[in-house]
Amino acid sequence: MKNYLDAIYDVTVAFEGTVDDKGQRKEAPSMAEFLCKECPKIHIHIDRIDKKDVPEEQVYMKRWLHERFEIKDKLLIEFYDSLDPERRNKFPGESVNSKLSLKKTLPSFLILSGLTAGMLMTEAGRKLYVKTWIYGTLIGCLWSMKEIVVKYGEGHEERLRNAGEGSSG
Repeated sequence: MKNYLDAIYDVTVAFEGTVDDKGQRKEAPSMAEFLCKECPKIHIHIDRIDKKDVPEEQVYMKRWLHERFEIKDKLLIEFYDSLDPERRNKFPGESVNSKLSLKKTLPSFLILSGLTAGMLMTEAGRKLYVKTWIYGTLIGCLWSMKEIVVKYGEGHEERLRNAGEGSSG
C-alpha cells in the first residue's frame, strides 16, 4: 500500500458540549443530535504522517499503532479534562475555524436530492435503489464477517505455531 500513498492522516474528532455540570462525559452526539445543533461544535485534529515514518514490519507496526492511540488518548484527555480553562475544548496547535454556510451546502444538497428524486420517479430507478440498498447491506455484512474470520484465522494460526514451539522444546 505504501506504493500508492505518500502519507497517512491521523484524524481525531472531539465534540464540544459533551461534559455535564458534574464534569462527567456524556456520550458523543448522534448524527441527528449534531444536525439539530445539540452539539455546538466539533473539533478535528489532523496529523500528517509521512510514509517513511510508518514501520513496515508487523511487530513494529503494532507498536506504532499503539503509540498513535496513546497520543490520541492524551489529546482527548487534554481536550475534555484540562485543568487550564484556556486549553479546555481546544486541540494544541494552530486552529482554523470553518463554518458550513448554506451557500456551501445547498448546491450539493439540491443536486443529490434531484438525482435521488429523479431516480425514484421511474420504476427502473426504484428497483435499482432497492437492489442497491439490499445488496449493499448484504455485501457489507459479508465483508465484515470475512474480516472477522480472517482476523480469527490469523490469531488461530499464531496460537497453533506458539503451541507447537512450546511442546517441541
